[in-house]
Amino acid sequence: MKKTIIKTARVSLLTALVISNISWNNISNNENPPILTVNGFTFQDFNRNGKLDLWEDTRLSADQRIDAIIKEMTNAEKAELLIGTGMPGIEVLTGPIGDSKQGLVPGAAGGTAAFKRFGIPATIVADGPAGLRIAPTRENDSKTYYATAFPVGTALASTWNKVLLEEVGKAMGNEVKEYGVDVLLAPALNIHRNPLNGRNFEYYSEDPLISGKTAAAIVNGIQSQGVGTSIKHFAVNNEETNRLTINANVSERAIRELYLKGFEITVKESQPWTIMSSYNKLNGEYTSARKDLLTEVLRNEWGFKGIVMTDWFGGFPGFETIKEGSNSDVVKQMIAGNDLLMPGIPIQKKALLEALNSGKLSQEVANINAKRILEYIFRTPTFTKYKYSDKPNLAKNAEVTRNAAAEGMVLLKNTNNALPFADKQKEISVFGVTSYAWITGGTGSGSVNNKHTVSLLEGLNAAGYRLDKELVDLYKPYADKEAVAEKQRREEKGVMALPERLRELKMDNAFIAKKAASSEIALVTLGRNSGEFNDRVVDNDFNLAAEELEMLDKISKAFHEKGKKVVVILNIGGVIETASWKDKADAILLAWQPGQEGGHSVADVVSGKVNPSGKLTMTFPVKYTDTPSAKNFPGIPVNNPKEVTYEEGIYVGYRYYNTFNIKPSYEFGYGNSYTTFDYSDLKLSSATFADKLTISVTVKNIGKTSGKEIVQLYLSAPAKSIDKPKEELKAFAKTKELKPGESETLILTLSPKDLASFLENKSAWIAEAGTYKVLVGASSLNIKKTAEFLVSSEITVEKVNKAFELTTAFTELKP
Repeated sequence: MKKTIIKTARVSLLTALVISNISWNNISNNENPPILTVNGFTFQDFNRNGKLDLWEDTRLSADQRIDAIIKEMTNAEKAELLIGTGMPGIEVLTGPIGDSKQGLVPGAAGGTAAFKRFGIPATIVADGPAGLRIAPTRENDSKTYYATAFPVGTALASTWNKVLLEEVGKAMGNEVKEYGVDVLLAPALNIHRNPLNGRNFEYYSEDPLISGKTAAAIVNGIQSQGVGTSIKHFAVNNEETNRLTINANVSERAIRELYLKGFEITVKESQPWTIMSSYNKLNGEYTSARKDLLTEVLRNEWGFKGIVMTDWFGGFPGFETIKEGSNSDVVKQMIAGNDLLMPGIPIQKKALLEALNSGKLSQEVANINAKRILEYIFRTPTFTKYKYSDKPNLAKNAEVTRNAAAEGMVLLKNTNNALPFADKQKEISVFGVTSYAWITGGTGSGSVNNKHTVSLLEGLNAAGYRLDKELVDLYKPYADKEAVAEKQRREEKGVMALPERLRELKMDNAFIAKKAASSEIALVTLGRNSGEFNDRVVDNDFNLAAEELEMLDKISKAFHEKGKKVVVILNIGGVIETASWKDKADAILLAWQPGQEGGHSVADVVSGKVNPSGKLTMTFPVKYTDTPSAKNFPGIPVNNPKEVTYEEGIYVGYRYYNTFNIKPSYEFGYGNSYTTFDYSDLKLSSATFADKLTISVTVKNIGKTSGKEIVQLYLSAPAKSIDKPKEELKAFAKTKELKPGESETLILTLSPKDLASFLENKSAWIAEAGTYKVLVGASSLNIKKTAEFLVSSEITVEKVNKAFELTTAFTELKP
């Protein structure tokens, strides 16, 4: 291992160590045990004792065989099963870890232990949310092991297309299975509480319904391929700053209505194989040690059947403390229902063994945890001896990511039909350093080792556009130099360093005027990157830098004086400020960080080959201080926060802006199209709610271009005994591709839970009696049709046990 990598590993975790593309020799998973026949039944004699043991009898059910294994296991074996097998480079934090199995799939994040005498192989887990992340090359191996870089989470969610998202999941699952991995550590679905969260690009939305439906579709797609997922980070993990130790003070209502709801939807609709508990403390206790979270809510209320694993080193009070011999509270984690401690280090194994031997950790609890892990192992491709090919369908998967990226792009502005621009004969001036140093995705565990990236320049060239050669020749070497300098900066500061914006190329007015005279249109790309370990900042990140504003101003004036159009392309993972400069552009295309085929996807939308149909799953505020959590993010003390208080309660995103009448730059659910849609015939199945309500609405394409529309159903509920947002998203659907003049009738459904709010004083989900208003529209502020129905008497939808008791009192925001 390189010396620089070792230095970095001292202060980093999973991602920092795996990112560095360490290579390992392949390690044989297991020696073949002898084949015996007893009484006509042939079996593998795993422990070589010459007799048929219960766990070797494949005629028995998995449950029977697992029970036999647990009964036979020693305390030392149980302790080994309950922790992971380490991770590449971990020794710099922990010392030698013994018989690690990381070489099975180089670059994977970790796995579970093998037990030869029981025929239990080592299973493998790997990142991540934008595609499989493993080492692309291996020692003494001429083959390559590249994976597909899919669009980031914000881009995927912006499609609002559950069918497409399931196809993305299938493509991800194909690569996971064919590269010999058992579980993909994804998807990630934490709420966008604040736009500065460094990992918002991995997450889906400020709204839990979008988060849950997006994650469920992706999980269903991945797991349809016979491999597992690990939805994360459970729960209330909404910032990167001091994430291992930060304590989030949150009301039970906000926890249940916002921060758990997406996970609940995903569990109930897709049953992920695993869930990853988060680093942070929640109301004074690490989430990995909260029984109310991991057992009472997750298992008892929602019916989760899989295993819970910690995030890597979850429950430790910082990475440096590991070297000093600290430990997580392994007994409390086991009792809470956190079955697997990842990545697994010797001190945890020692503590578990001591606790089992002393009785501090009961056999009953350990057996429950062990059984869940064995149930997971029994369903893996590794256990079933799937012969993976190391040859996933990368070509097909590239087409999937290209289509998904295009469908997730959001047309924020399109004055006088500046787009599409289909004329391939007229010249385009391409400005902005990011046009030439394209960003496919964020950094950290959400990154992917893909073989190629189609930049914006390559995408436009492949589409047949004429690009200003002088600009290209000027920008390209400059962008390459800036990208190299940024890479060197991050290598020197360590991979935990926040990615920085590349500096823009200086151009004088005369040069830009020359381009305006010769080109028909200007494309200007603004780029932002972020990643694990750090949160973003306001100046020069959320807000544009002075040099970016100056560039936009010069280009806008020069091109508009010539009657030419200016199109801004946003190559970003999260929200930025747009209100102060959007008048300088004729069109703004939010391309996100669109994965490896992103340049093709942008060209598809710019040319009109694809009509943009993405819509925002988060609000773009006018200014950062409009954000309801701005005053308490990332926490106190500001320079080194230990506590963060969610004083805004349930009023996050559009729930806040709409309720408190704060005008955004672009609202939740917003997105333009190259065509126009009409809404008609809104009908309710009943004027009075019983056990469910069906809503139908007809959408017609009244424009001249084929396109898709996203129908959004918001509900405004009576607020008698408890305050409520002005409206909340309760259902959505996307039309098929509608030709001009074509219509489609969409059916949406409301359940009792959709009507309910959580009342802490009753520990129940309650739908109040009164009149409810259904609002159907194209965004949260663009409502097309409304209707009302009655709930004649209060409905107690679900009673639950009280949980998540506050340890710090605070006053929540109210309308």
